[in-house]
Amino acid sequence: MTSTPNAPFNRLLLTGAAGGLGKVLRESLRPYAKVIRLSDIANIAPAIDEREEVVTCDLADKQAVHHLVEGVDAIVHLGGVSTEHSFEDILGANICGVFHIYEAARRHGVKRIIFASSNHVIGFYKQDEVIDARSPRRPDSYYGLSKSYGEDVATFYFDRYGIETVSIRIGSSFPEPQNRRMMSTWLSFGDLTHLIERALYAPNVGHTVVYGASDNKNVWWDNRYASALGYAPKDTSEVFRDKIEAQPMPAADDPAMVYQGGAFVAAGPFGD
Repeated sequence: MTSTPNAPFNRLLLTGAAGGLGKVLRESLRPYAKVIRLSDIANIAPAIDEREEVVTCDLADKQAVHHLVEGVDAIVHLGGVSTEHSFEDILGANICGVFHIYEAARRHGVKRIIFASSNHVIGFYKQDEVIDARSPRRPDSYYGLSKSYGEDVATFYFDRYGIETVSIRIGSSFPEPQNRRMMSTWLSFGDLTHLIERALYAPNVGHTVVYGASDNKNVWWDNRYASALGYAPKDTSEVFRDKIEAQPMPAADDPAMVYQGGAFVAAGPFGD
């Protein structure tokens, strides 16, 4: 990982801090802020020192989000429902929530947001296709729709109010890939932190969309339009290939073997 190129932010807000990636970034983003404000609707471990602030917040509550954003210099927005659910479950945190974050940023003068988008924004592309950030979106789920909406909100708030965003279409960020699909989509925790660091400090990003994947052998995503970020992943899924290929081979028509979004393309409908 590169060293911090600029002075740390005075106060950095991390939403979704109780989630899997939030717990990782709680530690790895410490070099980039004098104080990290940690927020989630779920219980968060107490602050470990004076460099942490812990705030419980429901992203669907506009006034609560307004208070949450007060006094921060930049936002890393991971908060929301992170898997496929009914539209009603997605609506509050992922759709109302992202609007509330941007409105609060506008009102408090925050000019840089890192938005945790997702590969599920383009999940209906086939695995034999290579796409870039300008390829039409093909959401694979209600979750993917919510992330597509978030990217539109980011574009609007840059065009209208000059709030810059890097939308990271996160692939599969786990300690190691769990299946054959993730051999292409895997994003190591180290590379994720490096990508967020570049997204926080790179100048003149406007609204930049970048695919979040490590330096894997077989990739479906072309990051040419995000080259100004200077993202240079160092890890690769290849070190796990033997372990993954020892797994039973799924059927050829299994969504996990056909679509970039994997099983998300077949989840639901809900409530029928």
